[in-house]
Amino acid sequence: MLPRNTETRSSSPFEDSLESPDASDEMTVISGSNVTLKISNVTHNYKQLAWFYNDNQKIVEQESKGPKYFKSQFKDRVRLGLDHTLFIYNVRKEDSSTYILKVLKESGKEISQYISLKVLDPVPEPVIKIEKIQEESNRCHLKLSCEIEGLSASWYGDSRPFPKEIHSNVLEITVNPQNYSKSYTCQVSNAVSSKNDTVYFTLPCTLARSTGVAWIATWLAVMAPIVPGLLWP
Repeated sequence: MLPRNTETRSSSPFEDSLESPDASDEMTVISGSNVTLKISNVTHNYKQLAWFYNDNQKIVEQESKGPKYFKSQFKDRVRLGLDHTLFIYNVRKEDSSTYILKVLKESGKEISQYISLKVLDPVPEPVIKIEKIQEESNRCHLKLSCEIEGLSASWYGDSRPFPKEIHSNVLEITVNPQNYSKSYTCQVSNAVSSKNDTVYFTLPCTLARSTGVAWIATWLAVMAPIVPGLLWP
């Protein structure tokens, strides 16, 4: 049996028509944007069609008298357009779902088609925290962290990425004249946005400036200058 909106008790011609689900399409968007849900190859010869947020929540139903909108989280944010297109305005994370378009043909056969929508917030601004700067025997031990809950970080030195195996929320490296970098950038991203923070060094163990660095437990012991180089191991 087809799902019905709990706000409506009237009978529906959908109720006695069953059909196997088709394959789903997927789309990922940023929160606050406007979204168009469109499924192609939908017949124009139908008795009734309806968009569902999930198996239990009907959004809008179309019959000969025009669209009927149901009470839902989409109040004043949805519109049924031409070719059965569903427009959703100012999407929110809670709008993420697999939407169902159900079409009841004149023949009495029902067709169900699916489209998955994932809404993500933009990633927050990362801040690099300097855990340790320690110089010893012409080497500099650096430990930098860049923690954003639920996201992993990618690290770059002088605009060049570090090897993938050390991509994590903590960068811990030993710097020497061969792998010295003038800057270290932490980048966090998801499918819809990306942001970064950078710290700059004049020497392997000498912090110059940063875009938003936070110090939490620094051990700084610069004893001698080191000739800079730009080669990676």
